[in-house]
Amino acid sequence: METGIIIQAAFFAWAAGSAAFLGGVLSASEKLPGTELKKEALHGITALGGGGLIAAVAFALAPKGIEHLPPLHITLAAASGGAVFCALDAAFSRGGKSRAEFLAFLLDFIPEALALGAVFARDRVLGIFLSVFIFIQNLPEGFNSHREMTAAGVRSSGALGRLFAAGFLGPAAALAGTVFLSGSPGITAFIATFASGGILYLVFQDIAPVAKMGRHRVPALGAVLGFILGMAGTALMGAH
Repeated sequence: METGIIIQAAFFAWAAGSAAFLGGVLSASEKLPGTELKKEALHGITALGGGGLIAAVAFALAPKGIEHLPPLHITLAAASGGAVFCALDAAFSRGGKSRAEFLAFLLDFIPEALALGAVFARDRVLGIFLSVFIFIQNLPEGFNSHREMTAAGVRSSGALGRLFAAGFLGPAAALAGTVFLSGSPGITAFIATFASGGILYLVFQDIAPVAKMGRHRVPALGAVLGFILGMAGTALMGAH
């Protein structure tokens, strides 16, 4: 494996992960008055993130399992992901501190960074396309994660620090994908399917209910937009 390819994979994975920190910075700097329009927009951003996560499951994570794993392993991986993150969510909720958005961001980002590394080993240009796709997904997820953590009592600087540090998990995952997993599609597929189960649990247990806003119907369109962006990004990569 060429050193240059490994460095490039790590850099683009970090760049994709930095979007979550940028989203957190946008959340921290947002000081608009609490009007009805602002509430509607914030619920829409939450729905946008949820739609993007469902798109990640539908087009990036679950297809890997379907392609490389037998039905029993798909079932075990997805069920394990749902069960593990159900337990984690319950543990956090007992302390009155939700981490659903942040956990879902990590579940989405780490497997995709693994895939990014594996893709870079075969096709550098496609790897760059994938990093742009991940960046677009991570921006609203970072925004929502910061709001969620500060609402749970975490200081803004602490929430931003966690998002900044999480970005460096991307290069680590990409390196693992490039060096160790490019020839092991079954392992990558199991990780992606595990993440699919966890993301689906978190979206329907915590994220989608928060996105709903009384009698307002516009915020739910954010989920449609997020799903469309994910679908379009996947189509672009497939067309390339």
